[in-house]
Amino acid sequence: MATEASEPEPTSGRTGGRGRRATITDVAAAAGASRSTTSRALSGQGYVSPEVRDRVQRAARSLGYVPDALARGLKRRSSTSIGVLVSDLSNVFYAQLAAGASRRAKELGFTTLLADTQVQSKEELAAAQAFLELRVAGVVVTPVSARISGWLVDHEIPTVELDRSFGRAGVDSVAVDNFRASEAATAHLVGLGHRRIALLIDETDWTTGRRRYEGYRSALQAAGLKPNDADVVASGWDATAASEATRALLRRRRPPTAIFAANNLLAEGAWRAVHEAGLRVPRDLSLIGFDDAPWMTLVQPAVSTVVQNAIALGEAAVSRVVHRIGRPTEPRQEVVLGAELQLRGSTARAPR
Repeated sequence: MATEASEPEPTSGRTGGRGRRATITDVAAAAGASRSTTSRALSGQGYVSPEVRDRVQRAARSLGYVPDALARGLKRRSSTSIGVLVSDLSNVFYAQLAAGASRRAKELGFTTLLADTQVQSKEELAAAQAFLELRVAGVVVTPVSARISGWLVDHEIPTVELDRSFGRAGVDSVAVDNFRASEAATAHLVGLGHRRIALLIDETDWTTGRRRYEGYRSALQAAGLKPNDADVVASGWDATAASEATRALLRRRRPPTAIFAANNLLAEGAWRAVHEAGLRVPRDLSLIGFDDAPWMTLVQPAVSTVVQNAIALGEAAVSRVVHRIGRPTEPRQEVVLGAELQLRGSTARAPR
């Protein structure tokens, strides 16, 4: 019976066959080793003599062999992949969340599978089902519906809600302090003498929008101002809808002197509408946003905004889901990061 040390050298240049991906069986044949020995040599688990390990690895490189992560996960009943479900990759904020998640996953020895739900609950569920089929180790999601996190947990997939949360038991959450950040932005406008401050917001049903709305109201009340529901405008999910909402605000008999746009797309829409109306920022109207985006420092004046570190949020969410993978029964944890009010040139004292 041949020993590992006496096995022949691999045949250089062998392939898995024309048009066929090389398999571990091809590598074993090229290295002159058994399939089990080849598997141990490639995975690093179990003993293989240094000489044979080197021969197997050289054979794998020469064949262009790539391990089948799914098959490996099925065999071990584990996975090194994390699913990342984000709402809208065309929005720079969500793209940065995904980038941060991918970076941290790599540092922790995981790969990421990315899906864009396009703010559609149907797309969200379809992506979650695909992740389940691929046996991901955990999922980070910016949830569109209250259902999705429960569905994932019911299928025993460790889950972390990112940016917004529905508070499902056993599902951790990662977000910035939306209340304090919104309160600070509104208080800045109040401090400049503004009394008619409109809030452009996408929604108030989710924790993100609700807490930003509550922070806005808190700052007004702290200054002795009575919040006016007519000044809170639901402006949809994109810049075009925000432009239409802003134009309606500007047509009022007593238009606002300042607008707080609760995300970067709404700020973009407001900026466009103000300039199309022939008004100047901040001489005629002050504008402050939430989220930072490249365009905000390319226009003149640059736009004041609340800056949340989306990369750090994505990293924190992956750290949290990896923690939960190893401790599935721990109580639910909320991770809250700070956000910075970045003042630029788009806010000034209220016009007399």
